[in-house]
Amino acid sequence: MSLTVTQNITLDGVIDASEGWFAPAGQDQLDTSDIEAVLQGHMAEEKALLLGRRTFEQMHGFWPQQADDTTGVKDHLNRMRKYVVSTTLQDPEWDNSTVLRGIDEVRELEQRTELQLTGSMTLVRELIAQGLVDEYRLFVYPVVLGRGFRLFEDATSVPDLELTGCRPFRSGVALMSYRRL
Repeated sequence: MSLTVTQNITLDGVIDASEGWFAPAGQDQLDTSDIEAVLQGHMAEEKALLLGRRTFEQMHGFWPQQADDTTGVKDHLNRMRKYVVSTTLQDPEWDNSTVLRGIDEVRELEQRTELQLTGSMTLVRELIAQGLVDEYRLFVYPVVLGRGFRLFEDATSVPDLELTGCRPFRSGVALMSYRRL
């Protein structure tokens, strides 16, 4: 099976969106319908979602309450099988959610199913360091911050990658897809 990481990322590799550079598709002033179409395709392919605790709690606190979601993300997340990696969370309180206690459980799960991960900055770095990421889907935003939490902080742990796709969008965002060789 495989583990695919999807991240929104700046040109200089920052994935921390706390600086306000990232607006989810359908929630900004730009026409993002082309990005939304690609995301719909990704959602249709997803088998299971893997998240770190903070990202899981942020999504759980936001998406189920969206009454006028036109993107389909709310319904998708509510029915999707979700795995959250946490040593502190006891009851995820979200349908179809299971708590995993560490990377060893992720490794075992990856042997049985295809996993998709988004956000989850600390977890994704740990998965990269353990060599568990098979594919990267990077939505690259035309922004340079010069500081912040980067996806590839320790470039020595990243295997050789092969470009499998590149798609520009009207908003200036580009989707770059890479697979591990």
